[in-house]
Amino acid sequence: MASTLAELILLGLLADWAFRKLHLPGLVGMLFLGVLAGPYVLDFMAPGMLDNSADLRLIALIVILLRAGFELSRNALNRVGGTALLLSCVPAIVEGLAVTALGPPLLGLTYLQSAILGSVLSAVSPAVVVPLMIRFMERRMGAEKGIPTLILAASSIDDVFVIVIYSVLIGFYTGHELNLTWKLAGIPLSIITGIMVGLAFGALFVRLFTRFNPRATKRVLLVLGASILLVRVEHALEDVVPFAALLAVMAIGFMILEKQEHMAHEISAKLGKIWVFAEIILFTMVGAQVNVHVVWQAGLAGAALIVLALIARSLGTYLCLLGSDLEMKERMFVVISYLPKATVQAAIGGAPLVAMHAAGMDTGPGETILAVAVLSIVLTAPLGAWAINVTGNRVLKVASSDKHDALDAVQESEGDYDVL
Repeated sequence: MASTLAELILLGLLADWAFRKLHLPGLVGMLFLGVLAGPYVLDFMAPGMLDNSADLRLIALIVILLRAGFELSRNALNRVGGTALLLSCVPAIVEGLAVTALGPPLLGLTYLQSAILGSVLSAVSPAVVVPLMIRFMERRMGAEKGIPTLILAASSIDDVFVIVIYSVLIGFYTGHELNLTWKLAGIPLSIITGIMVGLAFGALFVRLFTRFNPRATKRVLLVLGASILLVRVEHALEDVVPFAALLAVMAIGFMILEKQEHMAHEISAKLGKIWVFAEIILFTMVGAQVNVHVVWQAGLAGAALIVLALIARSLGTYLCLLGSDLEMKERMFVVISYLPKATVQAAIGGAPLVAMHAAGMDTGPGETILAVAVLSIVLTAPLGAWAINVTGNRVLKVASSDKHDALDAVQESEGDYDVL
């Protein structure tokens, strides 16, 4: 496993550098590296890497969500709050309904099976979106209107909403008894409890760090360790109290930024260095989940469904922005930023197949759902990342007072890769 990890680090850095030289996001290169290195193509990853893939991806995702929290200022959130709330559910609902309607004629699924597929497909990928938004925020691009903040906040809640809907639908399909009212009430409850717990932990960390003044590295380790444990608590309490741990992770950073801005920037800078390693692990592991044989089975019908569903999602996203102060090109940037799939689809794409098998049901629909979920990653993650990068650099404005700093940030970022 150690040798595989070393190979992935070296090849990941090389892929990142090569794709940046081609003016493409480095994460696209890492995704393709993961596909090639995974068990379905060249298969040179050690079994231990694949066995621990979910945990490795979770740790990397926590690192980037912590960084996101340290970039979420109160003023920016106040500007985008209402719009972010709409974006957290409306596009997913519109896309899910489109998949539900298109599934029977295109894939031969029932309406309930299509709705399950819709719940799997309709989540935006924080693994793709969050790192790109943070880079724009570091360069102060779109900061005046809080556009990256809007996308960060909305995409995080979007995942919570979609996963709860998925759990309701799969419970109906497999005949498991569930309290529908409690499940639906769990959406706002999990959001509220997640935010409140995160804010409490953030306040606690501020007091501890102010009193004992540990080194920045130890602060980062304490925050990271607590965040990972919060995810474990979420799983332990899932049948008792709805709790969105990933929102709690972001809220920790937000609270520290609110109370101690200098400390927040110091921790965020350390996390930025960890992210260089975590990014390679996250995207290569996501790529390794892509079964190219399953993708082939999805065929043109699966691709057509994904494209049509994305068109419906884009319309839903655009409707949410009609009351905002964004210009047309800025609205289109938000629409594009809401397209990539990866994290949730890789995590739960195969879950319906497992649930159907465990219930003794026909697993054919589960195989179809998995195939389309994997195909959605292949089609949207690389293209989506590229489109976000290109449109963001052209559309997002830098305030005149921040232009010099933004230019320095870009040059510094490029210089890091020129060393290779």
